[in-house]
Amino acid sequence: MSEIKAITEKIKKFRDEREWMQFHDPKNMAVSIILEASELLEHFQWKTLEEVEKYVKENHGEIKDEIADISLYLFELADNLGIDLIEAMEHKLKKNEMKYPAEKARGKHTKYNKL
Repeated sequence: MSEIKAITEKIKKFRDEREWMQFHDPKNMAVSIILEASELLEHFQWKTLEEVEKYVKENHGEIKDEIADISLYLFELADNLGIDLIEAMEHKLKKNEMKYPAEKARGKHTKYNKL
């Protein structure tokens, strides 16, 4: 069993032991991902790059927890929707390779349609 399948099974076991599936519809899962992403973003708000570097070292555990929260919801949402997360990411990487050819995008933050 892959690590992603194994962790997804643990997530589902945790959810099901609490009878929370009734709350985990796609809309609520997507909302939860955004809420957790906002909590992650809050750690970086208003800080300079130098402040961020120091803050990350001092608050690594909290940031790690926020990233984990996002991942837990994301893995479950993908599973609930029948999406193979690895396959979806590989497909998206291929699409991005087409949108952002290395020879045009290297060192630039320009959107693909402006390259």
